[in-house]
Amino acid sequence: MYDGVVQDLIDELGRLPGVGPKSAQRIAFHLLQADPVDVRRLADVLVEVKTKVKFCSICFNVTEEDQCRICRDPRRDPAVLCVVEEYKDVVAIERTREFRGRYHVLGGAISPIDGIGPDQLHIRELMMRLADGTVTEVILATDPNLEGEATATYLTRMLVQPDLRVTRLASGLPVGGDLEYADEVTLGRAFAGRRAAR
Repeated sequence: MYDGVVQDLIDELGRLPGVGPKSAQRIAFHLLQADPVDVRRLADVLVEVKTKVKFCSICFNVTEEDQCRICRDPRRDPAVLCVVEEYKDVVAIERTREFRGRYHVLGGAISPIDGIGPDQLHIRELMMRLADGTVTEVILATDPNLEGEATATYLTRMLVQPDLRVTRLASGLPVGGDLEYADEVTLGRAFAGRRAAR
């Protein structure tokens, strides 16, 4: 639609997740109108993040060092391990301030349609982390979708070990939600996971 480098910019922005054609165009024109110093700072940060950021050698969270700050923190409980799909899930759980254990980032979920099997995930490394017996509970915090459920089911079968408790995050109705809009699976899980009112 546009000529040359402007269209190239729109196309590249449109490849970002969650950015559609109109958003890509809006961002591109914002960048064209922005102060050159601001655009240079953004470009520098993009290059720097690709140069400096890597994955933690223990849990595969993002970090600038060999180990992430959570794995280095001696106050975290090494006996409880929360398994998540992506490093952004770590951020979501950390925001709750409820979990004081450690993490293991799989790097995705099992999805045969997308050609992702167990070998493409950090499952082998998870099994190695569990080998010494330090971890007594594994919390499976995969997404409540088809791929996340398949991954959790696969891991549940793999994690049958004496003295290892395997739990799954509770799921059910969201706060502020209406019963009439809940799907059958969500409502069923809400009933199965019900607890005493007092």
